[in-house]
Amino acid sequence: MDVVFDTDSLPQAKRYAAWRDAICDVYVHVDVKATNPEQYRGFIREAKFGEVVLTDILLSEQRIRRNNQHISKLDKDCYYLQLVHKGNISVVQRGEMHRSNAARGAIFSATEQYELYGHGDVRSFYLEIPHDEFAQRFPREKIPVLAALNTTQGLGRIATEFCASLATEGSLLDDGVRAGLGNQLMDMLAFTLLTSEGDIPGAEGSVKKARLRSVQQWIEAHIADLDLSLDRVATANGMSLRYLHILFETHEMSASEWIWNRRLQLAYDSLTCGDGRSITSIAFDHGFNSSAHFSTMFRRKYGTSPRDIARKSP
Repeated sequence: MDVVFDTDSLPQAKRYAAWRDAICDVYVHVDVKATNPEQYRGFIREAKFGEVVLTDILLSEQRIRRNNQHISKLDKDCYYLQLVHKGNISVVQRGEMHRSNAARGAIFSATEQYELYGHGDVRSFYLEIPHDEFAQRFPREKIPVLAALNTTQGLGRIATEFCASLATEGSLLDDGVRAGLGNQLMDMLAFTLLTSEGDIPGAEGSVKKARLRSVQQWIEAHIADLDLSLDRVATANGMSLRYLHILFETHEMSASEWIWNRRLQLAYDSLTCGDGRSITSIAFDHGFNSSAHFSTMFRRKYGTSPRDIARKSP
C-alpha cells in the first residue's frame, strides 16, 4: 500500500500538529482533538481498487468530527466502511451510535455530519465506497445510512479477510484486475448487509441485477470493439466467465446474444438518423467486422436490409 502520511519520521513534538495539518485539513476534511497530543502517533496507507479506496490507518486516541463546513469541501459522495483490527471506536451519525471493534464494523455516510470517538489507539481498515454505485445494489427502501457489520463469522468475516488480502497483495495486480476486485468487494458487502436482516432471496436478486446493469453499461461503452469477447467482458468486470453467464440467466438472452442484439439496435438507430455515413462505416462503428455479416444479421432481426432502412431515413 502507498504511504500517505506517517508520523514516525517526525520529531515527537511535531507529530500531532503535522497530522492535523496534513491529514485533517487536506486529506479527509475533519476536526480532531487528541487526548494526548504530546504522545501522538499515526499513519495512513492507501490502495485503490477502481472506485473503491482502501486505507490502513493507525490513530492515537482522539475525537474526529465532520461538520457542514467540511462537507462543503468534499468533491465526491461516498460511504465509509470501518473495519477495526485493534481498539474501539464509536461512530455517531443521525443521532445513532455504533461501537466498532474487532468483532463489529460500521458503515456510514461521508457526506453527512458524523463524529468518531477513538478509545485508546485504534488500528483499522477504512473503505471509501462510491455512494451511487453501492446504493444501486440495494432495493430503494434498504439503502444503508448507518449500519453495523458482524465481522466474526459468515460473510462479514469473509469480507474482512478479503480486505486484508487486498491490502497485502493489491500492489502486485494491474489496474484492471484491481478495479474488478473493487466491484466484487462492493457486491460482497451489499449482500452481507442485506442478508444480515434475513432477506437472502431479495438480497441475492438485488445484487445480481445491479451487477448485470453494471456489466451491460460496460459493454455499451465498448460496443464498437471488434475484440469484445465474453472472456474480455468477464475479466474487465472482475468475474469468472461462469458468473457472467449466471448474471444473464435472468435475461431473455444469453450474454453473447445480448451483445449482438444491442449492436444491431444501435446500428439501426444510426441508419435512421441520416448522418450521411456509409453502411460499411456504421457496421464497423458497432463492432461488425464486415458489411456482409452486418447485413445478414440485420435482415435476420428486422426482416429488411440496412440499405432499405437508410433509404427511408430523412
